[in-house]
Amino acid sequence: MDEPEVPEEARRILGGEHWVVWRNRSLLLFDRVPVPCAVCRTDGEILLANPAMAAEWGTAPGQLSGRNVLELFHPNAAAQVHRIVEAVRLGRRSRYPIEVRWQTPDGARRHGELTADTVSDTDSPMWLLVLLRVLGEEPRARGDGAVDPAPDEAERAAPIEVRILALAAGGHTTAQMARQTGLTVDGVNYHLTRLSRRWGVGNRAELVARAYVLGVLAPGVWPPEPS
Repeated sequence: MDEPEVPEEARRILGGEHWVVWRNRSLLLFDRVPVPCAVCRTDGEILLANPAMAAEWGTAPGQLSGRNVLELFHPNAAAQVHRIVEAVRLGRRSRYPIEVRWQTPDGARRHGELTADTVSDTDSPMWLLVLLRVLGEEPRARGDGAVDPAPDEAERAAPIEVRILALAAGGHTTAQMARQTGLTVDGVNYHLTRLSRRWGVGNRAELVARAYVLGVLAPGVWPPEPS
């Protein structure tokens, strides 16, 4: 990923070593933001995504780099996108909401709102900070034409979360899970914490037990596997 241009004054004040520390801490904070977000070029190409955004697609943040945000999330009205493109072309700095729909890897159809904030300084190219607000999920159609209600949010687990749960059930450490999933240690902890809060459990052993009770992990199989 291309690194952002940093004003010379900021580099002078922070100094080389301090700038690296500041950048690394900024990326750490970005990873821990619970709201799905991404930094994009003005054409929608994703430069950086946080674990919460990657979780919507059951993947690691690095796998979203180079993808186009408008190919992942489909706008309900093309006019909304054209308005943003024209505003960016004219150099206007504002916040632009876009109503979108998308389908997750597990087949769930969701709808929500992307909010694009233009960010840059006077000497840097304009980028977009994109935040996702999930508003709901559509019912799923069964093979007989009937419609099942959307699964309970409290019981659902994204594909990357299921993979982490299987590794946790197999006794892997957080560092080992990070290596096998392509996430950072903070990324793995983010998903474990998110699941623990969603399922109302207090530790990793309870989290694994809950995964088996909910049918997320297959019983009687070793090494542990998704159901």
